[in-house]
Amino acid sequence: MSGLPHTMQAIDPEAPGGPEVLRLVERPVPVPGPGEVLIQVAAAGVNRPDVLQRKGGYAPPPGAPSIPGLEIAGTIVAVGEGVEDMQLGQPVCALLAGGGYAQYAVAPAGQCLPVPHGLEMVEAAAIPETLFTVWTNLFERAFATEGDSVLLHGGTSGIGTMAIALSNIFGLTIIVTAGSDAKCEKALELGADHAINYKTEDFVERVKAITAGKGVTAVIDMVGGDYVPRNLQCLADDGRHVSIAVQGGAQATIPLFEIMRRRLTLTGSTLRPRDTAFKTLVADEIVRTVWPHVESGRLRPVIDRVFPLGEAAAAHARMEEGDHVGKIVLTP
Repeated sequence: MSGLPHTMQAIDPEAPGGPEVLRLVERPVPVPGPGEVLIQVAAAGVNRPDVLQRKGGYAPPPGAPSIPGLEIAGTIVAVGEGVEDMQLGQPVCALLAGGGYAQYAVAPAGQCLPVPHGLEMVEAAAIPETLFTVWTNLFERAFATEGDSVLLHGGTSGIGTMAIALSNIFGLTIIVTAGSDAKCEKALELGADHAINYKTEDFVERVKAITAGKGVTAVIDMVGGDYVPRNLQCLADDGRHVSIAVQGGAQATIPLFEIMRRRLTLTGSTLRPRDTAFKTLVADEIVRTVWPHVESGRLRPVIDRVFPLGEAAAAHARMEEGDHVGKIVLTP
């Protein structure tokens, strides 16, 4: 830690509230513990859980910093016990449990991914949260394989645009929903096979028409609530429904006999509370299976807009407006 400043600028609101609570404050530079690295942050991704945390609806897991921010890119400037010094100076992107909205952040070494040549730091910072989420839910929980079909809600979100990219790489047919014709058109441009405007069309009927009545292999759902029974109508027999958020409600009425009769699977997950060992295993799998596509330039995140860290309030306001396509990024 010699030669590094003792304090840094960060976003660390004292109380829940609207975007206006996101103001720059001074905080101590964190110290990496065993198995951790200290990263000088070049860019930090903005994600929906950050908004929920700001509002007081999603507390950081035990031991995580109160500073929001679940993904960053930057340079390793210090290492904790058990981490090789050769990692110093390495450009990495990392998945965090919190702390990304700052000039420096600590990350478990196992949750860091190397930033390949040709990948900008802003792009690198927009990858970890959505990639880990899509990979674990679409490919590990929904068991999607080449030739399968998937319905995903929120097709132009960070999760949606990453899911489109991975579906194209791994041979899936992806149907997305979005809230306007313009967003549907953008999703198609990004590689979605079909895009449904959920405000003007019944997505259940459209999915049935697209699949000739068969239904899709999997549904990745961020809405919850009354979407769940409708999603089940979109599934083929033996299909898998994966819940990853509940933006439309945390309760749903489930037709149990339909699940039994058609052998449907309902599952879901949250990533942030999972332990470092699990996230390290996911990182290792991503390095083997996905990272070669990042290194070749075939996989790139869709960047909506970049804001300075001091304008985090404007970044959150843009996310809440719902007009963004892809990822919003902060740069300290």
